[in-house]
Amino acid sequence: MTIFYKLQDKLYVNITNNCPCDCVFCLRVHHDTIGDAQSLWLPREPSLDEIKAAFDACDLGGITEIVFCGFGEPLERADIVVSISKYIRSKCDIPIRINTNGLVKMRHPDFDMLQLAVVDFISVSLNADDEDEYLRLTRSRFGKNSYSAVLDFAREAKKYADVTFTVVQDVIDEARTARCREIAKNMGIPLRIRGYIE
Repeated sequence: MTIFYKLQDKLYVNITNNCPCDCVFCLRVHHDTIGDAQSLWLPREPSLDEIKAAFDACDLGGITEIVFCGFGEPLERADIVVSISKYIRSKCDIPIRINTNGLVKMRHPDFDMLQLAVVDFISVSLNADDEDEYLRLTRSRFGKNSYSAVLDFAREAKKYADVTFTVVQDVIDEARTARCREIAKNMGIPLRIRGYIE
C-alpha cells in the first residue's frame, strides 16, 4: 500500500482513492502510478496510525515540500489531513501543501476551515471559467453548485494559507483560460497553468 511517494524533490501523501469528481483529464484514467510509487491504488484507506508509521519510515533528505495528492481527493478525509499535518509539523518544518478540488464543504458541511491553518499552501483546481464548463470537465457528483463551492472554498481558505488556483493546459481554450485569469485576479489568488499529463 503506497501512502507516501516521491517525485523529484517532493514527498506526496496518498490517503484515499475516493473523489466526488470524475475529471476527463484525471491522471488515474491512464496511469496506475507516478513518481517512485509502484501503484497509487489503495486496497483500503490507511488508518491514522498507519500513515504516521509510514511517515516515520520516510527519508526526508532533500525533500522541499510535502504534498497531499494521490489518486483521490485528500479532503475526502479532511480530519485525517489535519491530524497528519499536525503530526508532520511536530516532526519537521518542511512546508505542507494540499492539492484539492475545493469541494470539502459539500462533502463535510461542518468542516472548520480554520483547521487549514496547519498547512502552508493550498492548490485549488479551478478547472474552468463557469459552472457549465466546470461540470462538463469534472463531472462532479454535486452538480452545478460545485463551481460556486470551489470559489467559496478558495475565498475562505486564503485566510489561513497561501492559495493558488490551477487550470490544466490544453483542456480549456485560451479564451476560457483568460477568463480564469480574470476570476483569479479579482479574487486576489494567483493562477497556475499546469501541464496535462498524458
